[in-house]
Amino acid sequence: MRYPTAMARSRILLVLLLVSLLSGACGDGDRRFLAIGTGGTGGVFYPYGGGLAEIWTKHVPGVRVVAEVTGASVENVRLAHRGETVIGEIMGDVAHQAYHGEGSFAGDPQDILALAVMYPSAYHVVALENSGIAGLDDLRGRTVSTGAPGSGTAHMTDLVLDALGIPEDGFTARRLSFTETGNALRDGSIDAGVWCVAPRTSSIMDLATTHDIRIVAFQPEEQRAVTRRYAFYMAYELEGGVYRGVDEPVPTVGVWNVIICKADLPDELVHDLAQVLIEQNEYMQRIHAFARYTTPENTVAHTPIPLHPGSIRCLEELGHDVPDALVPDR
Repeated sequence: MRYPTAMARSRILLVLLLVSLLSGACGDGDRRFLAIGTGGTGGVFYPYGGGLAEIWTKHVPGVRVVAEVTGASVENVRLAHRGETVIGEIMGDVAHQAYHGEGSFAGDPQDILALAVMYPSAYHVVALENSGIAGLDDLRGRTVSTGAPGSGTAHMTDLVLDALGIPEDGFTARRLSFTETGNALRDGSIDAGVWCVAPRTSSIMDLATTHDIRIVAFQPEEQRAVTRRYAFYMAYELEGGVYRGVDEPVPTVGVWNVIICKADLPDELVHDLAQVLIEQNEYMQRIHAFARYTTPENTVAHTPIPLHPGSIRCLEELGHDVPDALVPDR
């Protein structure tokens, strides 16, 4: 007997919840149902999205919000574009290319706008200490998990390795989720795995409790090669001591994450969502410390695509000037 995957189970539960809400709408004040596209359970998007669902359901009048397990960034864009989730957590590189119809979205710009910036993610290339992988060039000829299909990690890996001159046929790629990647490193079926995620993330922490790990460092020229090619990436230093056995800082690259929404969501609704996100930041930090980066200042400084008019109004009410580049023209 075949059992449904975690993602399939999540979708089944989502449909059941929607049916329940629709059938009981009169008894629930005719609340509007919203779904958030997050990621796999082994990353940060999923618990962060659960926190969003909780604060928005509690503090935004007239909505009921649920966080959905998905393939993460690329899938979340397409779900929002089609109106299946309407809100998604995605990486900034995916947001930029999706909005402008570039890369994986060539010729097909997606109907999305930004609601707020979340936090920066670090690009983790993880191997076991005894793997013999000391640098990024050592990935050649190895078996590497490059991220789940539809994930921002897989999307970023394609861009990063291309910028470094490591071709797709230079290694054997496996498309695994964060949890699957950790398990595959444990059993030796892969040599290295990639995460683009906010440190600390549970799937790497769990691996580090049972195995000695190495997070492969970028050389300065490798950081420059990536950030010169793609303006939405930045040099990033992973703090020492974040994971067991990784005591020294690790140079890598990073990207800001953003909450996106379907462009035609009502202005008043998006305004209220953005306002509650700001007001409930202290609670969100209890879910993950990196929520401290979810601020109006960072939204204005680091949002990679135009903001929804509802978000713009919220920011302006708080006294923040929104640059013209973040005002949508469609």
